[in-house]
Amino acid sequence: MGDQPKPLGLTLGDPAGIGPEICAKMLAQPDLPEYPLVLGDPKVLEAAAKRLGLKLLLQTVDHPSVPVPINTIPVFSAGPAASAVPLGQVSQRAGEAAFAAIKAGIDHSISGDLAGIVTAPINKEAFAAANVPFPGHTEMLAHYAKADVAMMLANADIRTVLTTIHVPLRKAVDLITRENVLRAIRLAHHGAVALGYSAPRVAVAGLNPHAGEGRLFGDEDADEIAPAIEDAKAEGIDASGPWPGDTVFMSARQGAFDVVVAQYHDQGLIPVKYMGLADGVNITLGLPFVRTSPDHGTAFDIAGQGIADPASLRTAFNYAVQLRGAKAARF
Repeated sequence: MGDQPKPLGLTLGDPAGIGPEICAKMLAQPDLPEYPLVLGDPKVLEAAAKRLGLKLLLQTVDHPSVPVPINTIPVFSAGPAASAVPLGQVSQRAGEAAFAAIKAGIDHSISGDLAGIVTAPINKEAFAAANVPFPGHTEMLAHYAKADVAMMLANADIRTVLTTIHVPLRKAVDLITRENVLRAIRLAHHGAVALGYSAPRVAVAGLNPHAGEGRLFGDEDADEIAPAIEDAKAEGIDASGPWPGDTVFMSARQGAFDVVVAQYHDQGLIPVKYMGLADGVNITLGLPFVRTSPDHGTAFDIAGQGIADPASLRTAFNYAVQLRGAKAARF
């Protein structure tokens, strides 16, 4: 028993969105290698499974270590009852339920009861309605884990790590500092190592058009990004750039680089998402436990219709299983 890996947690996400549906669909897949500990209102998952005509054997547990019968899915009831939340609508109750499930997953991961969590999508407006003081998962994880984190978006062809995440673009430019870029490069390197790249090649995208074009289009590339790259090289990291943001992802896809550091949210996410949401996954780097999530949102417009695709959630779960076995102490 001592050699058994710790279980992974699975949050249901916003109960008004497609999270419960894609969770139910994934849990019903016959080739799922193991069942995670589901975190959230059991009745929300039951209702989603019933709408889909799926039979899931659920058992509520009060701790991740509680054994359940074979082919039974353990569920840790976290947060308020949310089965009556109207689908496809922002609500305070939905935000409270989503927050509570994530918080339970973080707590059990920090304590070592879980190896980490796979998180179904949340709605940022619902978080705000519930007075949750975080704009999203990443900031919440960083706060409670007391960790310096970065977001990695990955698919089969591209891996990208963001220097700045959920901030207005005007503010993002001010946050492109030598220190912040170096932090992102370090986390990109260690994250790629955890994914199996023994000596990852880290490309760093520029901020301005043509990476500044010799200061013709701004000074940030020369004054902040280039020095951070040199600092990373001095630490033994194979980093290069700054490369023009409009071509660096094409070069990475063609095999020139293993991971790209992007300077702001859309610069990094557009290339990954353009290649398809089904294969994309969000990985939080810098935590003392694993955290992955699908590369899409709550899709309120199709919630409850039974047509949501669980492929990205399954990809996120597969990545979590892989990362759980990685030798790197921090991802």
